[in-house]
Amino acid sequence: MKRRSFLKSAALGGAGSLATASLATPAYARSKRKLKMVTTWPKNFPGLGTRAEQIAKDIKAATEGEIDIKVYAAGELVPALGAFDAVSGGKADIYHGVDYYWQGKHKAFAFFGAVPFGLTAREMVQWIDYGGGQALWDELAGQFQIKSLLCGNTSMQMGGWFKKEINSLEDFKGLRMRIPGMGGEILKRLGATPVTKAGGEIFLALSQGNIDASEWIGPWNDLAFGFYKIAPYYYTSVFHEPSASVALGFNKDVWSSFSKAQKTTIRAIAAYHYQQSIAEFNAQNATALRTLEEKHGVKVRRFSDEIMQALADTAAEVVREVGMSDDLSRRIYNSYMETRRSAMQWSGIADEPYLANRRLPKNFGEKI
Repeated sequence: MKRRSFLKSAALGGAGSLATASLATPAYARSKRKLKMVTTWPKNFPGLGTRAEQIAKDIKAATEGEIDIKVYAAGELVPALGAFDAVSGGKADIYHGVDYYWQGKHKAFAFFGAVPFGLTAREMVQWIDYGGGQALWDELAGQFQIKSLLCGNTSMQMGGWFKKEINSLEDFKGLRMRIPGMGGEILKRLGATPVTKAGGEIFLALSQGNIDASEWIGPWNDLAFGFYKIAPYYYTSVFHEPSASVALGFNKDVWSSFSKAQKTTIRAIAAYHYQQSIAEFNAQNATALRTLEEKHGVKVRRFSDEIMQALADTAAEVVREVGMSDDLSRRIYNSYMETRRSAMQWSGIADEPYLANRRLPKNFGEKI
């Protein structure tokens, strides 16, 4: 089945006869629209910038040209961190980015991007689709004239690149680290100085000594940026972003102007790319990690138990305080944490024992 046919079929599967009839209208009778999508990523950036481009292509194909989206990389139309204001104010129609970048607008946006010690990629969509998350997201983003949809996820991330080893909590004191969202506040309370920078600015900041460390995403994207050339210590034991959810944020008037069939199509494409992005990141990260270790001599390190406990304790304080910001934040916090409790209970019974036991057979899976 061709990609275009698949996407159209997936979009229409649950939409009923009204949506089917709408998309069956001859193309010449439909209105054609050109929309602008701004992103927080450098142009053609692997996995994030490239997926924004593919989402635009798929929406155009599935709507048979009714919705034609031009994608602008960070800095082409607006700066990376100006994407939210551009869409909220009508300068652009859609943004593609992670919502914790907007926590300066409202602290609760962080829950829809990444929460330290929070939900994994699979659990995040569980919350949004089956735990009441989407309705709360609509309420929050709607205050800024935006309608948001999940459209991607980086899956499990890494702890970051450091110019010096992190052996104790003392090593965080005075450290200038690029780390956004709640993770930045956690390190601030441990004595570090968090810095927010767009992805395309990190390498220069590291090379010029403006920052001492940076988290970004994972081996695939980190290899592309060449962080190993400047900061030789690569840490796992991620705490700040067990996953980072990528959003399509539509100007609310633009979203409201779509037909029922168009909305159904866009939702289906966003959900499709959410799953595809997880698969792509997992596959590419595994390959890139081998390259970092075998070709560039990178040695992956782990934060100590003492450090992880301090990070966890501080994270609990920070996340709770965000949840206490106002009534909406409280409701978002309680809803998110209910899904976290449920997911942890089930994964503790199912996933965690299996993942531990999968390592038991010594010769299982050898190449033949």
